[in-house]
Amino acid sequence: MPTTVSRCTTVTEQGENVFEIFDYSKLKGMGNREFISSAKFSVGGYDWAIRFYPDGFTQRCADYISIYLELMNKDTKAQASCDLCLVDQTTGLPTSVHKSDLRVFDYRNLSQFYPESGLFIKRSQFEASPYLRDDHFTIQCIITVRNGPSVSELELLNEIEVPPSNISEHLGNMLNTREGSDVTFSVQGETFMAHKAMLAMRSPVFRAELFGRMREAKEQVVTIEEMQPDVFRALLHFIYTDSLPDMDDQEGDVDNREMIRHLLAASDRYGVDRLKLICQSILCKNLDVESVSATLAVAYQHNCDSLKDICLEFITSSSSVTDSVVATQGYKNLKTTCPSALVDAFDKIRMFHKA
Repeated sequence: MPTTVSRCTTVTEQGENVFEIFDYSKLKGMGNREFISSAKFSVGGYDWAIRFYPDGFTQRCADYISIYLELMNKDTKAQASCDLCLVDQTTGLPTSVHKSDLRVFDYRNLSQFYPESGLFIKRSQFEASPYLRDDHFTIQCIITVRNGPSVSELELLNEIEVPPSNISEHLGNMLNTREGSDVTFSVQGETFMAHKAMLAMRSPVFRAELFGRMREAKEQVVTIEEMQPDVFRALLHFIYTDSLPDMDDQEGDVDNREMIRHLLAASDRYGVDRLKLICQSILCKNLDVESVSATLAVAYQHNCDSLKDICLEFITSSSSVTDSVVATQGYKNLKTTCPSALVDAFDKIRMFHKA
């Protein structure tokens, strides 16, 4: 007896828009109901914009600034949720001010806008906060649009389900069990057993060391200098599985951020380019005043041009951020470990002030 099937699916799409506003003090005094609108942007098949009212939406909001998300498509309804944030100019991190659950945005009535109140944040509180620095602030809006539900056409259920690939799991098990291993490494007294063919396939440096004329090709135990055992273990894990090992709160924890910097150095040393890019991506997403100097030094030492530029942009993003970074021990360390980074940072600061 044939079996037929149809499927109902709900698709969500998320997008983010950043609206930067300069010369805030010159916008005050525009009056109630006067606003500045961001450029139109699209999320989930709908057009949106952010409105900023420097003097509040109504007289009742005169002591507040008003910020709204607006649905722009005429005669349209959209199911969406949104998170309106202000960005801390000192840390670069957003703080949620108004966050909605899933709701209907309807262009034909006031539900076209969110939030429902013009009392976004009190002006006195806003002007004394780290959100406003050098007459500049940033609004971040994250929108999640729900489309659907969508029902597929009736079809015969005549497919054979194929499980996802698990080759990385098998290769990881081969590393862990040491079965068939033919090379041993000693890292600060800790021993690691691996497979020459796998290492040579994934790293041109290992290929030269293990199959070339280098001394390591003839040695039964290869000693790895100037690397921590945990870093070498993580490097091997990536070589075998193409993924990072599990780390508690990998992208945010201070100790793990230091681990990622060491792993970036190891990936550069052994020519594992994809791992090097992954480490850079993690580090650039987690910059703060305390960590940026150490990350900048690593970027210079290992020729990570994009990461270097992102660090310099962070340091020179505002005078308050620059002052906070300069006061850290990490920045003082740059004077001895990477003086060229200081030269570039000062050049960017001078360009920023001239602009």
